[in-house]
Amino acid sequence: MIDFEIGYLGLLITSFLAATFLPITSEVFLIGMLVLGYHPLWCLVLATTGNAAGGWFNYLLGRLGNPKWLKRIRVSSTKINKWKVLINKYGHWIGMLSWLPFVGDAMAVALGFFRVAWVPSFFFILLGKFLRYLFIVGIFYLGWL
Repeated sequence: MIDFEIGYLGLLITSFLAATFLPITSEVFLIGMLVLGYHPLWCLVLATTGNAAGGWFNYLLGRLGNPKWLKRIRVSSTKINKWKVLINKYGHWIGMLSWLPFVGDAMAVALGFFRVAWVPSFFFILLGKFLRYLFIVGIFYLGWL
C-alpha cells in the first residue's frame, strides 16, 4: 500500500516539476504508472493537478517580473514586444497552450508578466493541461500506446 501512495505522490511532484523550466517529461512517468496498473482516473487527476500548479507557479513568477530584469539578462526589446503583441492578441487563451514543450512554460510566465487576469489564465492553464493528460490516458486505454 505504501508504494501505491508514493507512486501517486511521485506523479504529482514530477508533473509539477515538468511544468517548470526543468527538463522533465511527466508523460513518460504517467504512461509508466498506467502500465504498472495504477488507477487511470487518479493518474489523470494528479498529473493534471501537479502540472497545472506548476503552470500557475510560472504565472506567479511572471507576475513578480520587472521589465528592467529582462534587460539585465539581455532579453531584447524586440523579443519583449513580440511576446507583448502575442499576449495582447490572445490574452488568457494562451494558457491552453502552456502544456507545449519548450514554449509553454514561457507562455505561462508571459501571462503573469503582462498582467493578464489570473482567474481566466489559471482556468485555461488547467484546461489545456487536463486535455493533454486526458488524451494520453485515453490513447493508452484504446491500445494506441
